[in-house]
Amino acid sequence: MGSLNVNLCGIELSNPIIPASGTFGFGYEFAELYDINELGTFSFKGTTRDPRFGNPTPRIAECYSGMINAVGLQNPGVEKVISEELPKLKTCFNKPVMANVSGFSIEDYAYTCEKLDKEEQVGWLEVNVSCPNVHGGGMSFGTQPEAAAEVTKAVKAVTTKPVIIKLSPNVTDIVSIAKACEEAGADGISLINTLLGMRINLRTRQPVIANKMGGFSGPAIFPVAVRMVYQVANAVNIPVVGMGGVSTAEDVIEMMLAGATAVEVGAANLINPYACRDIIRDLPKVMKKYGINNLSEIIGGVK
Repeated sequence: MGSLNVNLCGIELSNPIIPASGTFGFGYEFAELYDINELGTFSFKGTTRDPRFGNPTPRIAECYSGMINAVGLQNPGVEKVISEELPKLKTCFNKPVMANVSGFSIEDYAYTCEKLDKEEQVGWLEVNVSCPNVHGGGMSFGTQPEAAAEVTKAVKAVTTKPVIIKLSPNVTDIVSIAKACEEAGADGISLINTLLGMRINLRTRQPVIANKMGGFSGPAIFPVAVRMVYQVANAVNIPVVGMGGVSTAEDVIEMMLAGATAVEVGAANLINPYACRDIIRDLPKVMKKYGINNLSEIIGGVK
């Protein structure tokens, strides 16, 4: 069997598959279904400084080949994540986990990252400057190179672990933002977060989602994600984590050829809780089909 190993920011992964934040909770729920140690790692639920209830309901809408969500970063806050969620995770997951962090100010980001950086279980900090579902934070930091760089610098100043900045596709120039994050000290870039979408109920003539708009994800956005991963990977000298509509082992290979070192799987987990496990188990067969002996050798194979 070919090698599935990849190295992400100095940490070895047994395979490149990472369930994306917001689609895998804090892991232990999925551990009731299968051994989640099969995963490369996973990015846990977006965590903020203070607890958040999230947006009003309804906050999910179906779409052709995808879905829209406006959950709004519902989470128990960083203190409870550290005191309650991580100890539960430790009972079923023995690998470093990726901590996903959101904020509403630069101080928020720095505070939460500094807290999580001290946790032994945390391997990477995935800093989300790209959430389209909250007001006054999230994506507002990720649409301008200067703002994204400020967050990056603030987080790097208080952490020792690899910092991966998660970028929004809802911009005109993704490359300039990625390069600004790299120059500010980012150890990696992850992309893409969801596109901004909307559905309207024809009977009520009102938006389906209470928030009116939300994050559009699923297979329909995959070509956009591949394009942006390719652009960023060819512009920076730090690892790229690719995501956006990935649902098969073939998608993973395509994303890695575009330049991704590791690949996150999001909406597919909400359709099939075994999606990531199945992709990992399918990879050796797909690698054999395309004559791939070592996954790490195909990263950025398209120039």
